[in-house]
Amino acid sequence: MIDVVEDNLLIHELQLGEQLGKCVHSERRSDFSLMLAMLTQDVREHSQFFVPQTENTQAEIDDLALRKSFNLPDKPALAISSTDEILGFNQAELIGDNRLNELHLLNALRPNPLGFRDNKHHIQTDVMNNTSLFCQTKYQTSQQTKTPDELINKRLNFDAKGWLNTVQESMVQHTAIQA
Repeated sequence: MIDVVEDNLLIHELQLGEQLGKCVHSERRSDFSLMLAMLTQDVREHSQFFVPQTENTQAEIDDLALRKSFNLPDKPALAISSTDEILGFNQAELIGDNRLNELHLLNALRPNPLGFRDNKHHIQTDVMNNTSLFCQTKYQTSQQTKTPDELINKRLNFDAKGWLNTVQESMVQHTAIQA
């Protein structure tokens, strides 16, 4: 008997076939609501969790492979690695002589680094000057220590028993003065 009930049990919407869609198109809201109410309440049993999984056989394409297939130059560096690369940023002469096409070509063939510094912890001086003295001091000490243990704010030593004794003594003195 239990096997017969389990075979006739409505669990997920795939068992209904196209009936839900037909109810929506023919605007039979009561039938649609009834069919949804008959489905199991356990979300883990819904059909979207039983969709067969297919393996992705396509190889992942990385940046290097795409650059090679489209004959693109190497990715521009984020920052200069030596002081000799600073000369590449001197493009004022090309702009002054109105040789913008040559400037575009040079940047396409040999892209300049995007910036001078590749240090995410660096803060510009004018920004740092707008902060409080406490913030400036904390930043300077963090730049000197550089170890995570030293960067974490140290807890102050606190003698809880001594503090409680002091409070108790002050309360005793206060009650003695009032008496």
